[in-house]
Amino acid sequence: MVLLELRNVTAGYNRDHPAIENVDLSVEKNDFIAIIGPNGGGKTTLLKVVLGLLIPFTGTVKVFGKEPVHSRKNIGYVPQVIPSRVFPVSVLDVVLMGRLGSSGFFRRYTDRDRAIAVEKLEKLGVFNLAGKRMDQLSGGQKQRVLIARALAGEPKLLLLDEPVASVDSETQQSFYNLLAGLNSRMAVVLVTHDVGAVSSHVKSIACINRHLVSHGETISEKDVARAYGCPFELVAHGVPHRVLGARKDGSHV
Repeated sequence: MVLLELRNVTAGYNRDHPAIENVDLSVEKNDFIAIIGPNGGGKTTLLKVVLGLLIPFTGTVKVFGKEPVHSRKNIGYVPQVIPSRVFPVSVLDVVLMGRLGSSGFFRRYTDRDRAIAVEKLEKLGVFNLAGKRMDQLSGGQKQRVLIARALAGEPKLLLLDEPVASVDSETQQSFYNLLAGLNSRMAVVLVTHDVGAVSSHVKSIACINRHLVSHGETISEKDVARAYGCPFELVAHGVPHRVLGARKDGSHV
């Protein structure tokens, strides 16, 4: 079952210099994909397109068979960990925000909303932090709270944008184990720089540097290193996947 499908998508903030170009990508139920690539290569732009926050210049995007803006209730999104500045809102309030996307922003929380928020906090092992303020938490604790918020919307697709950038290696490994468990119930797309740590958990790895390139047996070490700056031994950790990029002759790998 295809949950997400991008075809020939070109997008960004300047039509003459797009951040991503001619990207084809499909994600199926229970996929777990790590997307790697250099800074400025278009990884975050790709997620914004999937979320409907950025409209492509060309190409089509379907999420659960609909336009992204009409499918957000089925998507959970975890941004990079928020800065450690003062953020005077409780952990429970943050997780409850995840319930707003399912039925509008201008309403009161229901008993069901609160029950689901508590359930997700318990699942992530941070229910004891429910009354604390976000700015009082460690990086790893914030990370789990943000995942709980994403899960509160009961998504079928979970997107994560470099969520382990500011936590230690032990916390990172615990986090990847957690994602592997969640993957049994939903598809996961993870943008990361730390492909070595996550490679034992994901089912495939793709590299993006303006174009999105397939990996495995369909592309050579020399081509990847020259064109995309992604070490082949890391890209090849996964298996061939439905991630396609345009060749210079216009065909697709």
